Amino acid sequence: MSTSGASDLDPFQGELLRRAEAYLGEYLGKIRDCVLRLSEEQVWWRPNPASNSVGNLLLHLCGNLTQWVLCGLGDLPDQRRRAEEFTADRTRSRAELLQALESVVARCQSTIASLGAADLASSRMVQGKDRTVLEAVVHPVEHMSYHTGQIVYVAKMLAGEQGEIDFYPHLKRP
Repeated sequence: MSTSGASDLDPFQGELLRRAEAYLGEYLGKIRDCVLRLSEEQVWWRPNPASNSVGNLLLHLCGNLTQWVLCGLGDLPDQRRRAEEFTADRTRSRAELLQALESVVARCQSTIASLGAADLASSRMVQGKDRTVLEAVVHPVEHMSYHTGQIVYVAKMLAGEQGEIDFYPHLKRP
C-alpha cells in the first residue's frame, strides 16, 4: 500500500474509493438490521440442501472480503477455506457472525482508505490471478451488494410483514 495514501489521488480516484468504503458500510448496516430480526435458528435455515443459509452468506462475505481486500490489497496471508464457508452449520452464533463481518468490513474500509494513486495503477495477485487494484476494490463491493440482497430477501421471507424491513420508507408513495 502507498505511504502517501489518499492525499495523492485525483478527485475521481478519491471519490471512487470513498464510495467503495461507504457502500461496504451501507451493506453492512442492511445486513445487521436483517440479521438482528432473525432468530438463531433462522440465521442457519436453508430452504433446501443446495441453498445457503444467512449464516453461510455471512461467513462467505468474511472470506471474500478478507481474500480480496485484506490479503490482496493489504498484507495478510491468504488462508481462505472457501468450501467451509458453505458447509458450516450452526458453527457460530448470530452475534459472533455479525461481529466478524463488522470487524472485516472496518478493516477493509481502512485498507481502501490507505490506497494511493500508485496503488491504483498497480496490480496484485488475488485468487491466483493478476488483478488490477481497481478490480480488487470494486469486485468485493459488488459481491457484498449481491449477497446483501440475498440476505434481505431471506430475512423478509422469514420475518414476514411483522419484520418491517424497509430501507427506503421515504420513497413510498402516500
